[in-house]
Amino acid sequence: MLDRFKVPVTEQIRISHDSIWETVFSIFRKMGEPDENAAAAADTLVTADLWGTESHGVSNMVRYYIDYYARGEIKADPQWRTIRETPATAVIDADSGLAIILGKVAMGLAIEKARSVGVGTVSLINAGHSGALGVHAAQAANEGLVGMVMTCGGMRTLPTFGSEGRLSTNPIAFAAPALGEPPFIFDAAMSSVAHNKIRIAQRLGATILPGWLAEDDGTPLMHEHDAPDSDHPLLLPFGGSRSIGSHKGYGLGLMVTIMTTLMPGMRPSMLTGEKGGEHVFTAYDIDAFTDRSLFMSNMGEMLRSLRETPPSPGADRVVYAGLVEHETEVDRRANGVPLHKDVISWFDDICHELSVPPLKRT
Repeated sequence: MLDRFKVPVTEQIRISHDSIWETVFSIFRKMGEPDENAAAAADTLVTADLWGTESHGVSNMVRYYIDYYARGEIKADPQWRTIRETPATAVIDADSGLAIILGKVAMGLAIEKARSVGVGTVSLINAGHSGALGVHAAQAANEGLVGMVMTCGGMRTLPTFGSEGRLSTNPIAFAAPALGEPPFIFDAAMSSVAHNKIRIAQRLGATILPGWLAEDDGTPLMHEHDAPDSDHPLLLPFGGSRSIGSHKGYGLGLMVTIMTTLMPGMRPSMLTGEKGGEHVFTAYDIDAFTDRSLFMSNMGEMLRSLRETPPSPGADRVVYAGLVEHETEVDRRANGVPLHKDVISWFDDICHELSVPPLKRT
């Protein structure tokens, strides 16, 4: 994450990841989730925080999930079912369950199918928020496969030249294992910035960079400005404006919409006017394409070549997606996860309200 989204040292309190996991697990149990589901939710959220992806970790998301349960937008202990299936594909109706939980189920089935026929793709429909997609893609990489995940739902992002939102942030995640190097884990929204990062900017008082948001009439804001008061600002496709490539983010975002909604027979939010929640999980068995050891060796060599690329003037080093996350996880497992003091206060209050174990200070 950019430095502007990180909790200032003077405002942070370090909490052990085990304590965060226990508290989040207990909160989801209070919401009515069985142990297995609560554990999956805690795994997804805490992993995001260990990687430094606070926008999709406990700081931003737990309070929203509690509200979703209270309003009946998502179900605890959903009775999900497979409604269509072939040897390589499946469509799962999530019964309004959270995808941070059922994503583990969907990717697990995709992995099983990939090991059987080479590639497995599972659509998860009628599902809530998926959290950090990279966590789900990494589930495949951790088992020696290549994983890819896409999701959409909502209309916060403008199409290029548009004045009304038609797309969600529509992130794509891709993960591949490597020999001797941390895995490659790419996870990015097809908007210029993820909506959750705007929430962080609002909390920290950080400014918004050019090309992230638009005026109410759709005009791209191509200058740095204060974070908006609105909880639903208009996001631009990545690239910001057409002249510097917003058509690419727009096109990729539309591709995600097609794969996550139209392919499993759903209608996108721009046609229904509803938020929706559709996701697709794909796993590739490397052995179906080449020798796994050869792939892993080549991946490791390629990532090492990138890491050892001479940096440009003013830059410290070259990194690849997944490397900084790995380094951050090593640090945070040893030294705790830095949470904003206001987040700690919120957790103290909600833990008291729900009678669950509070966060333990390190």
